[in-house]
Order: sequence, then structure tokens, then C-alpha cells
Amino acid sequence: MNPKRTDKIATTIIYVMATTIVVILIALLLYIFFAGIKTINWHFLTGAAKSFQAGGGIGAQLFNSLYLLVLSMLISLPLALGIAIYLSEYASAQKVAALIRSMIEVLSSLPSIVVGLFGFLVFVINFHLQFSILSGALTLTIFNLPLLVRGIEDALQTVSNSQREAGLALGLSKWETVTHVIIPECLPGIITGVILAAGRVFGEAAALIYTAGQSAPPLNFSNWNILSLTSPLNPFRPAETLAVHIWKVNSEGLIPDATAVSAGSSLVLVVVVLIFNILARYLGNKLYKRLTGE
Repeated sequence: MNPKRTDKIATTIIYVMATTIVVILIALLLYIFFAGIKTINWHFLTGAAKSFQAGGGIGAQLFNSLYLLVLSMLISLPLALGIAIYLSEYASAQKVAALIRSMIEVLSSLPSIVVGLFGFLVFVINFHLQFSILSGALTLTIFNLPLLVRGIEDALQTVSNSQREAGLALGLSKWETVTHVIIPECLPGIITGVILAAGRVFGEAAALIYTAGQSAPPLNFSNWNILSLTSPLNPFRPAETLAVHIWKVNSEGLIPDATAVSAGSSLVLVVVVLIFNILARYLGNKLYKRLTGE
């Protein structure tokens, strides 16, 4: 076959495949938008959920999801950053590094329901944390670590060795080279890894059913006592997240407007993830320009 003809056929196939993926994504987003937009209003976004009546909201569930996201990232990000820096910059024994990477790959392949049961047995029962936001955040750390470590390590390895050599030649220590040269250079890649992990945390349901719980006690946003059950900042209270709420509404079907609540909750979940992605990329680029002087 003529090489030019082969090239055109291959290019056409690639364009068709890419277009198909984009069309599927757009169709999915449009379906979620038109199905849920009729339910979205201020009362739905801030009101309390109802178990047997129509007209409930998702205020507590939305806050719980955001709070759990922040808490889990505060736990997992420093751990993942340290592991990635060790693997990329300090690991001299290749067998040890290979073993750590293999363990990370195994960890990333675990089903979410298995990790949820592990979190239930370890954090809820053995550590006596009960069904709580802290139990959910610690369990989601197991999800976050593989994705964050791989993303951050890949970002660190994109920095050329000449940058490392230049830092060392200027008299910087290895740690100073990492913190002042390498990390600012690969910051957008690190931000991308954080975004991917955050999106997975925000949409996770299976693991949180067994750790954070399926109930959302009434919250008093004027109560700043973190040990109070009604305080939104209490990490030891049970917390039904938005994704768990969608699952619960569809599985139980006890409220008359279950379909509408599920559709509206799904739209809010997708929109929040999109907003978080756009905002994180914007802040990452701003921070990169500030650290590199561009």
C-alpha cells in the first residue's frame, strides 16, 4: 500500500477515536446537565436532606465532601511528596525502589470496596474511630497515595539532570536543590497529580460507606467547637458525602423525588470537580510563574 495512503488512513482512525471520546464525554456531561439543572436551586444546595419527604437538599453532604477532600489531602499529600522525592532523588538501592514501586502498583489495583472494608476493620473497629470523617480520610489516603506518588514522581523525573547539576555546582545541598530548583520546575505536574487524586476522592462512594457512614447529622455552622457532634469541623462525626448520598437515594428509593435528587446531586458533583480542576490549574500556573520568575 502507498505510504501516503497508509498515513492518511492511520491519521483518520486516530482522529475518529479522539472524536469518539470527546463526543462521549460531551454527551455524558450534557445528559447530566439537562437531567439535573431542573433541580438546582439555592434551597437544594444549602438545605438539609430528607429521608421520606420530597424537597430535600444536599447542603450537609456537599460540605462533608469538601471537608473530607481537604482532610484527606492534608494527610496524603505530605506522605506522597516524601515518597516521590525519595524514589526520584534519593533511592540509591534499585531493588528497594523497585519493591516500593511494586507495592504502590499493587495498592492502586485494590478494589475500592476492599479498601473500604480494610478501613472499617482497622480505623473504625480497631482504632475505635467509629464511623467518622477521620476514618474516611485515613481510608482515602490509601487511595490517594498510589496516584499521588506516581504523578509526583513522574513530574520530578521530567526535570533534566542539568538542572540538578547546576544547583549542586552553585553549592546547594541536595535537599536545597530539590526544594529550590526541582520542585518549582515541575510544580504544574505536581498540581496535575493532586487534581487527579482530588477528583477520585470527591467522587468516591464505596469505601466511605464503611468508614464515614451513611448518615449526616444536622450541622450548626455557628458552632466552632470541633468536639461537638453538630459542629461542621468535627472530624469524629459521621458524614454522608455527596457520592454516598447519590448511591443511597438510588438504592433505597424512599423519597418521592429520588430521581430528581440523584440527578441534581450528580450535576453538582460534576460541576464541583470541574471547578476544582480549573481553579487548581490556574493557581498552579500562577505559583509556577512566581517561583520561577517568569
